[in-house]
Amino acid sequence: MVKPKKHLGQHFLTDLTIAQNIVGAMDFEQNKRVLEIGPGTGVLSQYLIKKDLENIWLCEIDRESIDYLVNEMGVPDYQIIEKSFLQLDLKSISMDPIAIIGNFPYNISSQILFNVFAQRDQVPELVGMFQKEVAARVAAKPGSKTYGILSVLLQAFYDIEYLFDVEREAFFPPPKVVSGVLRMNRNQVTDLGCDVKQFTTTVKTAFNQRRKTLNNALKSINPDKKELPYSTLRAETLSVEQFVELTKILHN
Repeated sequence: MVKPKKHLGQHFLTDLTIAQNIVGAMDFEQNKRVLEIGPGTGVLSQYLIKKDLENIWLCEIDRESIDYLVNEMGVPDYQIIEKSFLQLDLKSISMDPIAIIGNFPYNISSQILFNVFAQRDQVPELVGMFQKEVAARVAAKPGSKTYGILSVLLQAFYDIEYLFDVEREAFFPPPKVVSGVLRMNRNQVTDLGCDVKQFTTTVKTAFNQRRKTLNNALKSINPDKKELPYSTLRAETLSVEQFVELTKILHN
């Protein structure tokens, strides 16, 4: 059996009902090409490979897990991507849309989401398990204390649902925190109405000093001291549309 490795943030899901529920949350009628991140011992993979898919890839950097998937589960070598998702350009494996699923390593889960954001036009759906705090943050609405950078960036391009909690006992070894499963579906937005890099800069700058009013938090990218709407508010109160409005004024 594969030994969980702390430095890789491995907590193997052992509850098969939870595994089936995660896989069941993805729309395989629409998504025929799927990438699983961090398959580990294949608890999700065993259900994925039974689906009627055109392509499935398992992205894994743990050599022991790869050997288990190939030798014990019979996964073909060509379906294994021995590379960190953080360094993976999806176009290197397919030019077609690729849905993403996984029990994501908690130590890189935010970075995984930033990489999905960067490749959003190729990722129509994501279903994944995160530390509950991260999943809740991504799904949070304006006005919430957990609403932040990832909330705004991802909600600009995805419809996001927090699906359910997963208790510690569902894993080996049990993590110190409760987990949460999230579903993200790409919306119809292709053009925000502003430059996405400038939008990202505005959002990150606003939240980097989230306790300050926007007038103060955005000083570094407002050298001309333009009059800003919502200047007396804090970043956590603004919607995606309001951040777009701010971006247009700041970078016009």
